[in-house]
Amino acid sequence: MVTKNSEWISFLRQYGPIPRNDNMYDETIQRIIKKKKVTPIKINMVYLDELVKNFKSTVPVSVILTGTAGDGKTYYCREVWKQLGGSEVLWNENHKINELIVNGNKVIFIKDLSELSDDEKETLTLMADSVMSENINVVYMVAANDGQLLDSWKKIDQTYNVINTRQIIEELLIEGKQRKNDFRIKLYNLSQTNSAYVFPELVKEILNNPGWEECTNCPYSSEESMCPILENKKRLENEEDLIIERLTDLLSLCEVNELHIPLRQLLLLVSNMLLGHPDVKDKLLKCKDIPKIIDDNSLYKASIYRNIFGENLLERKRNSIDIFLTLNRFGIGTETNALIDNILIFGEDDNQYSELYKKLVLSDKYYGADATFISEKKAYLEGDLLDKYSFLDLLKSQRQRLFFVIPKDQEEILKIWNLTTFHYAGEFLNEVYKSLLEQKRVHSQYTTRMVKGLNRIITGLLVEDKDRLILSTSGNSSQAKVSRVLEEFISVKQNRGEYVKFELDNDTQKIYLTVGFSNDIPPVRLHLQLIRFEFISRVAEGTLPGSFSRECYEDILAFKSRLLKFQQN
Repeated sequence: MVTKNSEWISFLRQYGPIPRNDNMYDETIQRIIKKKKVTPIKINMVYLDELVKNFKSTVPVSVILTGTAGDGKTYYCREVWKQLGGSEVLWNENHKINELIVNGNKVIFIKDLSELSDDEKETLTLMADSVMSENINVVYMVAANDGQLLDSWKKIDQTYNVINTRQIIEELLIEGKQRKNDFRIKLYNLSQTNSAYVFPELVKEILNNPGWEECTNCPYSSEESMCPILENKKRLENEEDLIIERLTDLLSLCEVNELHIPLRQLLLLVSNMLLGHPDVKDKLLKCKDIPKIIDDNSLYKASIYRNIFGENLLERKRNSIDIFLTLNRFGIGTETNALIDNILIFGEDDNQYSELYKKLVLSDKYYGADATFISEKKAYLEGDLLDKYSFLDLLKSQRQRLFFVIPKDQEEILKIWNLTTFHYAGEFLNEVYKSLLEQKRVHSQYTTRMVKGLNRIITGLLVEDKDRLILSTSGNSSQAKVSRVLEEFISVKQNRGEYVKFELDNDTQKIYLTVGFSNDIPPVRLHLQLIRFEFISRVAEGTLPGSFSRECYEDILAFKSRLLKFQQN
């Protein structure tokens, strides 16, 4: 069968992990949109209306867009420019600085502060004058990566206004605020945009793009000879597959742990999920590749579940891409439990696991019960496998797949979070973080487990006490591994000012375990990242993994020292 090249698929590849000049990313995408005449991917721009309204007002203020590379700063600048009446042709001429007159005010756009030469950066002195209200008819819109923003302000002529403006910007960055007093500047940190909120909308936008209509008459769109790109698309659209929901959970855990995923990385992830395959150019499928991979029986290598973790890429390439580095920290595929592996390996022949095997493996003829996995498994069990690592790699892919297909009603039975490095991640996300986000009370069992784990770390003993926090020392050191000298008990339940509870900082979205004292002593907080929650939970349940425990252990001892210091004051 002859395949017709799809301009939409070719365009979607441009967002994937292919070689490009990242400094010209936005310009490259816009050029390809015009050349291929495809409908662009529209991204929900939270601040767009607010920014346009600012520059159209009679007293506009300057704006700095900051964040990490790929957060959409240039995209914002271009859209604001267009909505203010700027020429798209002029914008595409790639001038470093563009100017526009809006309601009698001059608006100066700097697409990328890092692209300016040292001499060109001196224009920031004029911006500083505007910020300090000395030149109110000129305002700026500046895009700058957070790591370069302050550095650029330090390198220009240090006038009185420049020094003050730089201090204001630094304070806004530290405090996470947009504006300070009446100074004529607003700072938008796009890194504060939550990727877990953006991702589902982004996937929906890509799946609903009219470009997919090109695939309607494709000869490989039937069940008998299905194009893996369309198969992966179908799985993203199928709510029962839980891919979007569980990926969103992983992204939420990243955000809570201050691992921000830029928009560009999310686009790269979705492109790779749909198009990834290890045996084609750039490891991303084109329409012309489909007949060959069907003939080679390598459809299973295009599995969306593998592509989520960048398994289609060479290890060196995969480890150079932030989104895959971050997702692979969860260890999905390498971590497992006995029940899951028994289902995958023995389910075909063992009645104990046969029903689950049929439901979770045989029901998926493309990426579950494909001929390669079945034959390699049989050879592995019979001892006829020459290369056991090839089967173990297939087994890893099956575990990755199961993380996204195990039904919700079987999550507890099959212990889905045991397929990750963080066995308590589900509780941390659903029972702690989401409860706090919805202003609900966190169940006491999670607080008491934290207290039990802390007591064991603080004392160095296998204590069972979980209704009160034990503060103890060795008599001469709070940092001793075993501390048998009791200093104080602190009640977990609220009692005369004492308490132990979870708290969420509404500004930063950080989770804290807060210990309150009696009298007027201020409470002491422990920033509860996922890894600390996991560490304390495992200690409470009697298992202490050495792989990530040393740093966590020292963090808890430092927390203990702060508790003792406040208690003794």
